[in-house]
Amino acid sequence: MPRALSRPAQKGNTMAAGRILIVTTSHADLGATGHRTGVWLEELATPYYALFDAGAAIILASIRGGSIPIDPRSIPAGAGQPRGEQPEGLQEVPASVRRFLGDAKAMKAARVSVPVDDLADEHFDAVLLPGGHGAMWDMPASRGLARLVGRHFDMGKVVAAVCHGPAGLVAAKRRDGRAIVEGRRVNCFTNTEEKAVELAEVVPFLLEDRMTELGGKLERGPDWHPYAVRDRNLITGQNPQSSELVARHVLEALRVGGRAAS
Repeated sequence: MPRALSRPAQKGNTMAAGRILIVTTSHADLGATGHRTGVWLEELATPYYALFDAGAAIILASIRGGSIPIDPRSIPAGAGQPRGEQPEGLQEVPASVRRFLGDAKAMKAARVSVPVDDLADEHFDAVLLPGGHGAMWDMPASRGLARLVGRHFDMGKVVAAVCHGPAGLVAAKRRDGRAIVEGRRVNCFTNTEEKAVELAEVVPFLLEDRMTELGGKLERGPDWHPYAVRDRNLITGQNPQSSELVARHVLEALRVGGRAAS
């Protein structure tokens, strides 16, 4: 059983026993551009600390396991460069990112993440998928991730994804073979945002288009503004700015508990 990172819950916290799996991309190359990508650290760090500070036990995994690639534009040294998850003028580094980079235990967990295929028989209270452009390449192709997400969705567990993280939902199916996003209100990095960062012709597909093709009922907010959708046990957020809002939805869903209809 993989080791979880956790801290004592605050008095009155009702989800301290929650066991949360965060799965990131392992893909580091931004297509044929010669640029590096990976997870957008805000989308990992912000939910990570929202859950950690609430007393959850967190397992950090990635598609291949091992060291998680971090998009260099999402950390202080690289912020403000083009071809990131946000236009260069909006690449502010939040406090959660600085906290993560200075947290020896979190950084160690990110260097030795668990391969998602090793978690086939594990059970979690929630599964969370951060984005970063790397997710567009390896998450849809991961059978292990698709099975894990589909199984937890069918169990009524919380399944959440932010920005490009919903790329990890597109191959996930319910036990009856339907896509988990079919008929559900969903959200993701939008076509207009992808075009604004000049990567619409670089990514393998446009995530907004794929979500609607699978039967998702897409809802969206303005570009680069926080926007997230919760439809029963499925939670999706639009962009890096939505990371905190997604985390809030996850915490609320865990507090409410119970089995959500699928």
